[in-house]
Amino acid sequence: MVATKTNERPGTRAVARHIRVSASKARAVLDLIRGESYGRASEILEFSERSVSDVVSKCLDSAVANAEHNDGISAEELYVSACYADEGPTLKRWRPRARGRATRINKRTCHITIIVNRYSDAELTAMRERAESRGRTGASEQAAESRRQRVEKSRAAEAEAEAEAAEEAGVEAGSETVDVAEEVAEEALIEDAEADEEEVAEAEDEAEEEVAEVAEEAVEEPEDEAADEDGSTESPKEQG
Repeated sequence: MVATKTNERPGTRAVARHIRVSASKARAVLDLIRGESYGRASEILEFSERSVSDVVSKCLDSAVANAEHNDGISAEELYVSACYADEGPTLKRWRPRARGRATRINKRTCHITIIVNRYSDAELTAMRERAESRGRTGASEQAAESRRQRVEKSRAAEAEAEAEAAEEAGVEAGSETVDVAEEVAEEALIEDAEADEEEVAEAEDEAEEEVAEVAEEAVEEPEDEAADEDGSTESPKEQG
């Protein structure tokens, strides 16, 4: 009998690639949540002391969100049907050692895959009966509600950031408009000043022309008066 391949297992999956942790360390955490419900797996990851638990928790939330959005399955009905970590590319670094030697440092990476699937109807009925007999809601419902609250908060934060960016853009546009208006006003003032200077220069030119004309008239009038007093227009030489 041929077993089902890991990448062909049914369910909704999410993949976190190039995680800066070795595959062996990620597998130690994935072994804790394999086969657990969404709520129980979220609790295990929340109280785990390993740093990779945060990445695994985000990958689990992503898989559940994909199941809700793409397949229309409620988060309370999901469990971790499969999870595994594959080795990714290794970053090679060097460390100086004694006698001029160098030792290679391998910085491992991995690809984490989590597949969630829906419980059968019989299993869901049994789980709900157990929760009712205990007088409390299931862990999956609490985890789903907390995840929805986190999503709403993140969306609200994104909306606030977009609104602030829009306000900043509006302020910048308003300042640009004010700058343009100031430039136009300055240009208008400069044009008015140039026009006034031209008018003053024209008035000065006209005044100088009038003064010159008056001076010429004043020079001509004494000559005419002298000619009238002599009674003739002949020169003294001609009279003698």
